[in-house]
Amino acid sequence: MAHILVVGASQGIGFETVKAALAAGHRVRAFARSAAGIPLTDANLERFGGDALSAADVEAALNGVECVVQTLGVPLRDLLGPVRLFSDATNRLVPAMEKAGVRRLLAVTGFGAGDSRDSIGLLQRVPFRLVFGRAYDDKDAQEMRIRKSGLDWTLVRPGVLTGGAATGRYRILDEPSSWRNGLISRADVADFIVRQLEQSAYVRKAVVLVA
Repeated sequence: MAHILVVGASQGIGFETVKAALAAGHRVRAFARSAAGIPLTDANLERFGGDALSAADVEAALNGVECVVQTLGVPLRDLLGPVRLFSDATNRLVPAMEKAGVRRLLAVTGFGAGDSRDSIGLLQRVPFRLVFGRAYDDKDAQEMRIRKSGLDWTLVRPGVLTGGAATGRYRILDEPSSWRNGLISRADVADFIVRQLEQSAYVRKAVVLVA
């Protein structure tokens, strides 16, 4: 079983990943500013309060872990202004991982980031850019920094996120010609992530996940 650092562990895909990883028997260090409030009880869970934008916090959180899951998000209200969280946090995480010798990174970005932007349908492009443009420009920078690293990375690009339990019935689209948008639950994204912790099929690849 692996010792995992989940960055952004208190909510969304990060929280679902913590639950799924614990259920699979992994040791989990749950990193978030509000980590103390994570409502889970498990002997393999370590709550680690810290700021993803603090190099010192990130370096401390990496001590002793074998792989990192990066799941960051910004509130809808912040999408109207400049967004730098994704790239700034990654610019701290990647060098810290390289320094610590932690090679495996699964980073959640989203369908429409990087070279998957060209796969957005014509009718979706204008509203997508209006609402998410600033965030996805920053996700582009995030992905670029990860690709330039020497890490064993996987870029995880889910479609439109929904609630609900994991079904295990989702598609892993790893060829650009197959990329498309669609719905997928946060729990199913977490299921994919946890399955990749001990696999190498998608190392140094970007995948789109849809149901």
